[in-house]
Amino acid sequence: MNDNARPLAGLKVLELGTLIAGPFAARIMAEFGAEVIKIESPDGGDPLRKWRKLYEGTSLWWYLQARNKKSVTANLKHPEGVALVRRLAKEADIVVENFRPGVLEKLGLGWETLSAENPGLVMLRLSGFGQTGPMARQPGFGAIGESMGGLRYVTGFPDRPPVKTGISIGDSIAALWGVIGALMALRHKEVNGGQGQVVDVALYEAVFAMMESLVPEFDVFGFVRERTGNIMPGITPSNTHTTKDGRHVAIGANGDAIFRRLLLAMGRPDLADDPQLADNAGRDARRDEVYALIDAWVARHDEAEVLAALAAAEVPASRIYSVADMFADPQFLAREMLRTATLPDGRACRMPGVVPRLSATPGGADWIGPALGEHTDEVLAGLGYDAAAIAALRAAGAV
Repeated sequence: MNDNARPLAGLKVLELGTLIAGPFAARIMAEFGAEVIKIESPDGGDPLRKWRKLYEGTSLWWYLQARNKKSVTANLKHPEGVALVRRLAKEADIVVENFRPGVLEKLGLGWETLSAENPGLVMLRLSGFGQTGPMARQPGFGAIGESMGGLRYVTGFPDRPPVKTGISIGDSIAALWGVIGALMALRHKEVNGGQGQVVDVALYEAVFAMMESLVPEFDVFGFVRERTGNIMPGITPSNTHTTKDGRHVAIGANGDAIFRRLLLAMGRPDLADDPQLADNAGRDARRDEVYALIDAWVARHDEAEVLAALAAAEVPASRIYSVADMFADPQFLAREMLRTATLPDGRACRMPGVVPRLSATPGGADWIGPALGEHTDEVLAGLGYDAAAIAALRAAGAV
């Protein structure tokens, strides 16, 4: 597809972030057509290049997280490297950064400096605790945001310590809020004639904003939501059950009509007609009985039998997918959620498709995460640097 058909085509984004939150936000913009120039240290670049599973010395996560981006090296400890970044920021629509608050200001790349040179600039700032408040300058990763924002406290089983989700969910949630905020700021500028502004996303607040009715329930009733394992507290039934062949199946039958269909599929028409189980309040009052009933039924059947019976009854259910399950699943394949990319040595490698799916102007993945500094010469030439000037910057250690 031609980039001009993508919704963010023509948008210039300068990424100063590393690791997860900032780069994930910029990746989303890149997938939908924005030109994303990622600034990396000449000394190794983004640490994500060496995180998790490495293929031929480079992280497979890097190839995904940096797809569609241009890598430019700039030494932010060198005045000419800083000057280069300022020149790029003058032409940018959005700057994405996830340094600890105060770091960019010390480098001469803070909001006051960049916005004075580019009044229309939108600056997306992702940090542990936000740009203000007593904790602003403390270091904070996703795990800290998940803990402070309330997610860790309610995750796990009541008789065990809190647990994390299997991914860096706090960083990813913050990135999504960041993209929403940046695009809203651009919308304001374009429609209302406003200038640029700062989009300030704190990781703990990004998580906190997802915590459903936690706050008003405590304020009105003094209720502290605790860990409840796999069930949804107050909403019955929604749980994970183990099959005869040792597989795990999630069943969400908390709608009144759905629960009745589940009971009929389980061969319990007597309970399907029980008026106490006809609504959520009655089911939740008998939660232990309801879950014991479903547990026992699921345990008598293999996974395939359970899923077939529930599909026929139109009851929402799913196996707990591993990545191996995804690779063989017809829904994933039909929706092209496993796209084939090519690694530098020519090896084919499946990567996730682009989300969300737009019917007229879909996003896409044109290239995988680039080599360190792969686009430095190209981008500098676009700023007016000639070959001799670029060579001089490189010799000085500025790029």
